Parts: sequence; C-alpha cells; structure tokens
Amino acid sequence: MIALNLRSSLELTDEVFEQLCRQNPELHLERTAQGELVAMAPVSSESGLRNADLLGQLWQWNRRTSLGLVFDSSTGFALPNGAIRSPDAAWITKERWQQLTPEQRRRFAPLCPDFVLELRSPSDDLAALQAKLQEYLENGSQLGWLIDPESQRVYVYRPAQPVQVLERPAYLEGDPVLPGFVADLSLVWE
Repeated sequence: MIALNLRSSLELTDEVFEQLCRQNPELHLERTAQGELVAMAPVSSESGLRNADLLGQLWQWNRRTSLGLVFDSSTGFALPNGAIRSPDAAWITKERWQQLTPEQRRRFAPLCPDFVLELRSPSDDLAALQAKLQEYLENGSQLGWLIDPESQRVYVYRPAQPVQVLERPAYLEGDPVLPGFVADLSLVWE
C-alpha cells in the first residue's frame, strides 16, 4: 500500500477521484478522509482464493435471505467522513440501498456498509487495517471482521464495544447484523 498526499498540487474531489479510477482501471485506489490517494498492490493468489471463498459464503447467505446486497472488493463507498473506501467484502440492507437515488447507486454510494470484511494479505500493514476497520465503525458500520491468516486471528468490530480478538476460530457468526450467517473459516487457515 502506498499513500500519496496530493493536497498541495491537486484537490482530490469526488469527481477527480472517480475520473482517476476510470482512467486507471487496473489500479485499486482509495481516498482517505485527509485527501490522500492510496494505491494498493494486487493480492497474492492465495489471498484472492481466500477472499473469493468468504465473499461466496456471504453471497450465498444473502441469496437465501434476500436481506440486502453484497459487494466485492472493487466497490468504493463514499463514507460520511469524506473517505472513499473499498472493503474486501461488504453488505448493505435493502432498505438503505433503496434510499439511494439511481445516480448515487451509479457512483460511489454515499454511505458506509452495514457489514465490512477485510482479509489481511501478506503485503498489508496490520495497524493500517485496524485503523480502517475503526474508520468503518466511526462512519456507521454495524459489524466488521478483520481476518489475519498470518497470525491466525480474527478481530471483530462492533459499535460501542471493545474489539474482540479470536484465535483461529473455525467459524464466525454474523448475528444480529447478518441474521443466521455463519462463515466457515477452514479455507482461511489452510
């Protein structure tokens, strides 16, 4: 991950950021609340496999329940603090999505997902990911999971609660935010 501060030479407005993303589709970009441009390297094949498995489980659960919408890591969300972030997986209730206008849906949706998942890759800085999960909570997320295959730990984030650290759990339960969702972590720990 590389953070570039462009404030002195370029105001990274929503429009400029969207244009930059469109002109560089091969890059995975985010914008921090402070206006820094963050470029992230592609993940390893192993990380991509793990993330696809977790996203697939979330998608299957949502397909059965029809409670909301699932988004992959290429989706940007315009958070209330001004950041534009792309969690590895995200989920939003149908009601919140339906409150957005068609124009808002076509851009970076101006909201923070109800649920976010970040899967740490070998190239990711743990402290930076922990700060990102805290940022999601501060902007309205109701549940966040930071999964670290290297240390075999999961950090569970919920509003107004201390971060819960789990050592190599076999599964994670999403209740009450994701009613009945249970993520099998067996592939993550392989």
